[in-house]
Amino acid sequence: MTATRAIRVLGLGGSLRNGSQSERALRLALDGAAEAGAATGAVTGERLVLPFYDAGTDERAHAAQDLVEAVRRADGVIVVSPGYHGSVSGLVKNALDYVEDLRDDVRPYLHGRAVGVIAVAHGWQAAVTTLNQMRTIAHALRGWPTPLGGAVNTAEVKFDDAGAASEEKVGTTLRLIGRQVAEFALAQAAAGFTGGT
Repeated sequence: MTATRAIRVLGLGGSLRNGSQSERALRLALDGAAEAGAATGAVTGERLVLPFYDAGTDERAHAAQDLVEAVRRADGVIVVSPGYHGSVSGLVKNALDYVEDLRDDVRPYLHGRAVGVIAVAHGWQAAVTTLNQMRTIAHALRGWPTPLGGAVNTAEVKFDDAGAASEEKVGTTLRLIGRQVAEFALAQAAAGFTGGT
């Protein structure tokens, strides 16, 4: 499949800790998207420190405006959240709430875009429940969650300083999620999809 321009996949998530396990998982998924031909970018760490989303005002901090514009330009999105007490982190959820600012776009919310979802937690229960919530959020934002999602249990799997996973199958899964996001975006572009309500 070919498109008239490079497709863009945006990575969103992680935590405030530099080199966190969730950010390293995101980087592996973005590698998969790049291998499939996507141009990639990420909003992570300090760039996710945003005022609480307020639908009652149009005033936005510069960082929030940058986030909304990055999502607007993206053909696909990969979202990674640490599982905090069995749920999506407040940092990631607040960033996703800003997608509401796309409600009046020709392509509202995440309409027509694949959304790869990955949850990273110290234990299977938190990883799986967080992953399920992220799929629900992607649906609510009109996105298409990829067939494959990632639940990473950091009690069993670690990412080294170079970003590699201690279990090869985990790294393969994360790259495949990125590939699925990119391949969906490529298929949409090849079909001439331009959005709509």
